[in-house]
Amino acid sequence: MRACPGTARRASTLERQAMTALSIAYALLFYAAALVLVVGTAAKIRVYAQTPAPLKIPGTPAPLTATGVALRMTREVVFFESLFKSSKWTWLFGWLFHAGLLLVLLRHVRYFQQPVWAPIEWIQPWGTYAGFAMVAGLAGLWVRRWLVDRVRYISTPSDHLHLALLVAIGLTGLGMRFVRHTDIVAVKAFMLGLMRFDVQPLPADPVLLVHLALVALLMIVFPISKLLHAPGLFFSPTRNQADTPREARHVAAWAAALDRK
Repeated sequence: MRACPGTARRASTLERQAMTALSIAYALLFYAAALVLVVGTAAKIRVYAQTPAPLKIPGTPAPLTATGVALRMTREVVFFESLFKSSKWTWLFGWLFHAGLLLVLLRHVRYFQQPVWAPIEWIQPWGTYAGFAMVAGLAGLWVRRWLVDRVRYISTPSDHLHLALLVAIGLTGLGMRFVRHTDIVAVKAFMLGLMRFDVQPLPADPVLLVHLALVALLMIVFPISKLLHAPGLFFSPTRNQADTPREARHVAAWAAALDRK
């Protein structure tokens, strides 16, 4: 039997309305998540910056100059120097995850650009397979929390939930790339529309919807989680201080204010 034209039109209208409602819901979700991420992280960084550091406590051997501190911080951020010295396996999994995550994030920049920058175009193949490195690093870090006694003892439910969230994001992303493809043209149109406050239709792909929801959840919990070690590293007195306790008296800002009074 052939479907009645009126019934087909009504079904098409309902489908468009459902897609519009879905697109608006995810647009509002991402606007809220972005607001929480930016404001929450900025508030935490402000707290870090205003927290007194009354003692000279650089981790030794420590540099003696500001240039040395900058070089040390660079090695810490890029190569995880202190982690390498303390645990080679943890360093391997941690560096693998962070390097993979960086390439994956850079690959996703194309969804927010038109035209796409040449360096982002060049990184696309590397970013694709970096997803496997990211998930492998996360798996290693998660197994470590179960198998290493001292690490298992200090692990909290939130530690496992953060790892589970990141692994789920990685697996759903790889699933869309290698198992169940989605309409990336429509996804890019949706992301560009978000930046222009012009909501575009979002594909009703279950894997895509789960992936985006998990990403939004990560953005929301980031400012209140241990994931804040990313900006927090730059405010660690054991890393950002020069070893000059004899050359210059170290006075915290609040102590200096009291001296002026």
